[in-house]
Amino acid sequence: MSPRRNRPRGAVKPGGAEPAVRHGLERSESWQGDAWAVRHISGAAAVKHYRCPGCEQEIPPGVPHVVAWPQHGDGDDRRHWHKGCWNARDRRGARHGRF
Repeated sequence: MSPRRNRPRGAVKPGGAEPAVRHGLERSESWQGDAWAVRHISGAAAVKHYRCPGCEQEIPPGVPHVVAWPQHGDGDDRRHWHKGCWNARDRRGARHGRF
C-alpha cells in the first residue's frame, strides 16, 4: 500500500473540480452612511503589498486582512485594511482621501 498524499490547500481536486476558495465570503456592512462590501482575505491569498488607509502602514504578503469598498463604487474604490484598523475605523478614521 502506498503512503497517503495530502494536496496543498487551493490545489485542484481530481476530476477537474475548482480550487478551494481562499477569499472569505463577501458581506455588506454600513459605514459613513453607505453600504460597503467587505471581504476577509486569507494569508495564503495575500500575495501583494498594500498600504492600510487606517494606519498608513504596509500590509505585507502573507498577512490576513480585509478588503472593503463602497457597494455603489467600482474596483478602483477597493482598499485593503488590517483587520484591527477596519474594526476600529470609527474610532481612528482613515487618513487617505474619502477613506
